[in-house]
Amino acid sequence: MIQCLKCGEVAHILKAGLIRGKQRYFCKSCNWHFTIPDPDAVDRRRKINRQTTIVDIARELGIASSTVSRALHAHPDINAETRRIILETAARMDYQPNKLAYNLAKSQTNLIGIIVPEFNNQFFPNVIIGAHDAVTQAGYSLMIMQSNESYATEVANARAMLENRVDGILLSLAQETNNYDHLVLFEKRGIPLVLFNRVTEGLTVPHVVVNDFEASFLVVEHLIQNGYERIAHLGGPLNLLVSRERLRGYKAALRKYGMPVEESYIIHGDLTPHKVRIYGQYLLDQEKRPDAIFALNDPMAIELLLIAREKGIRVPQELGIVGFSDDKVSRFIEPGLTTIRQPTVEMGRVAARILLDLVGNPEVEVPAHTVLSTELVVRASSLKGNQEPWGSLTS
Repeated sequence: MIQCLKCGEVAHILKAGLIRGKQRYFCKSCNWHFTIPDPDAVDRRRKINRQTTIVDIARELGIASSTVSRALHAHPDINAETRRIILETAARMDYQPNKLAYNLAKSQTNLIGIIVPEFNNQFFPNVIIGAHDAVTQAGYSLMIMQSNESYATEVANARAMLENRVDGILLSLAQETNNYDHLVLFEKRGIPLVLFNRVTEGLTVPHVVVNDFEASFLVVEHLIQNGYERIAHLGGPLNLLVSRERLRGYKAALRKYGMPVEESYIIHGDLTPHKVRIYGQYLLDQEKRPDAIFALNDPMAIELLLIAREKGIRVPQELGIVGFSDDKVSRFIEPGLTTIRQPTVEMGRVAARILLDLVGNPEVEVPAHTVLSTELVVRASSLKGNQEPWGSLTS
């Protein structure tokens, strides 16, 4: 006997055809069309669309959900036989523990965040590899985001990290970033922050870098010792400490050897390939063009090599070019690029370990300023006399 789902009438129900393979009914008392829900189908959909929970296991066994929870977490007050039955039932019902919910109950997620400016060259992916090694060995997961050199995107990434309740964050600043309010939020919420490579003096948080001043001094000194006299510098935005330190090393090397600092040979700006090409064209179109250029990083230096080739300028005989970071392409391009090798994987590993120490104990003492060694790698692009490359130096 069919009962109207709206008014409850039984006597005046008529069949009204099929809809989607189900019998449709019409109630003459309230003018209502309806179909009868299939409780088994509802239950099947529920099983398909929903993971098994502790409550489901408890209902299956007719025991308290708290007993199931204690058994799944190996609580010592659970009888061994009871725990065996619960674990077998959990496996049969394909139970997957909700690790996020469990960690949130403990006020942690075992999730570490890392934000990098870009993935366009080898540097930041290598840092991520090192960080991932350290984080996973400690039992944490790594959430990776990219700012794409945008301050607005970096702020959005930081908010996403907060919303996902990361236990700590590793970050290298975007080239546009000169306001740090979005990072101060982490400190206010007790979430440790460690900066690496691109850092700022505006935040009193631990940071991991290389000695950009000494490395830059060394590579410019190398150019001078190889006979170059008009050395230009193609740098990055001056709001980044890395840009200012490499400029400082460049100027210090020139002054040591009594060479003038020509402001027309110094350019600081956007790190994008399009802008680098504009800057490179400007330097090489000068009436008294430089005979060597120290670029902030290898992608910049490689772009300069391409521009010089287009203009028919011989490298290294007429123009010496050096970079910074030892990108993989640097050893295969012709001529091979002289550069500074940085311990990128180690940078990620060290930064992550410092962060994990702070996550484990906010009161622990960690180094405020960690400086890693670099190595000068000499290749053909800086050897004016065309002599063979002569190894490497460590700074």
